[in-house]
Amino acid sequence: MERRPRSFYILAAFFALFVLFLYGPILTIGILSFQGPQGGLTFPMNGVSLHWFRDLFQEQAVGDIWGAFRRSFALGLMVMVTTVVVSVMAGLAFRKRFAGSALLFYAAITSLVIPSILISLGVGLIFNQLGLKIHWATSGFGSQLTWTLPFGLLIMFAVFNRFDKSYEEAARDQGATSWQTIRFVVLPIIAPSLIGVALFGFTLSYDEFARTLLTAGSYNTLPLEIFGMTTNVTTPVIYALGTLTTLFSFAIIAACLLGVWILGKRRARLGSDAGKGV
Repeated sequence: MERRPRSFYILAAFFALFVLFLYGPILTIGILSFQGPQGGLTFPMNGVSLHWFRDLFQEQAVGDIWGAFRRSFALGLMVMVTTVVVSVMAGLAFRKRFAGSALLFYAAITSLVIPSILISLGVGLIFNQLGLKIHWATSGFGSQLTWTLPFGLLIMFAVFNRFDKSYEEAARDQGATSWQTIRFVVLPIIAPSLIGVALFGFTLSYDEFARTLLTAGSYNTLPLEIFGMTTNVTTPVIYALGTLTTLFSFAIIAACLLGVWILGKRRARLGSDAGKGV
């Protein structure tokens, strides 16, 4: 049996430490959320129960948790749809060189290197100067797009750079219009990538704190609500909330991965049928 080199064990140990560093805090919060009714915020645990999960669904004075969740969910959907639509349109537009395309590209991704809190402050100041009301669905929506759109654009640019144009040429040879080519050829081929862009858009928006801090107005999103709870909540109910929101995020990711898997199976089945002349 061939002996593995020492570097293998070093890399394995490093990867194990990385996973522990990444998921250790989440696991700790998940464990502490099952504290008994008399439990506190630290170890050792005082009993095991679902008390704090039940407490989340009861009237309490810790804040508007479910209202904040609904706002974050709605905002995430808005950002997701906008990010997908704009990214696809930009990806199609940038397939051909045009005057100012390089400048426009760098201007679009510059927001990634600007501190998020400055983006939030700038958007809030612009809305104040224009006499517009600062609200999570307007100013908050705009500030979050400065975070999600660059990622969507970069993904779409990479996808279209590798896209085989012969599929479009074949569709046009068959008499398809430009819109029909995009709808029935281009979009089905890039559908898995669109799911990836949608996942980026939703999760980045759902978890965003800094860019929403000064642009959410009077109503908090979920990250802002959780941050507020850390200053006045001294029970494991905040851990229970963290556990549920983490499970929700994992469920969204799992749903997107399932969508990609289904699309892959469908594409393989259609390719097999086409090969058989069905």
